[in-house]
Amino acid sequence: MTEPSYRAPDISLIGEEHVRQYRATDGEVGYLWNDAPILLLTTTGRRSGELRTSALIFGRDGDDYLVVGSMGGAPRHPSWYLNITAQPVAEIQVRAERIPVVARTASDDEKPRLWRIMTDVWPNYDAYQTRTDRSIPVVVLSPS
Repeated sequence: MTEPSYRAPDISLIGEEHVRQYRATDGEVGYLWNDAPILLLTTTGRRSGELRTSALIFGRDGDDYLVVGSMGGAPRHPSWYLNITAQPVAEIQVRAERIPVVARTASDDEKPRLWRIMTDVWPNYDAYQTRTDRSIPVVVLSPS
């Protein structure tokens, strides 16, 4: 099976540095990354209890924010996803706005529609899914 179309992203701004610059500038730096919108998701560490923040591509479905636990198609879920399934109360930052949210994994019935929303934002998700046997989750973040 051939991999769906994949476009290598510019990774000059990733990880902790992405989070740091986004926070320092209220998203002036880092909100748009490879033409995709980014939010900061702060979860509670499932083992440490410490706050952890990740910069993630997002989409919208009505009032809800959508993120994808792809980790580039790695064989395991990203830590933020494991944290949010253990403790679904979290916070997002979209530009300067901080929003309390409650997270849930999209159901099997709703996932195809939400997946399409997210692949419209970041087409590489289709390629990532071909790289792993796990079902890559779509997470719904509902303002609380």
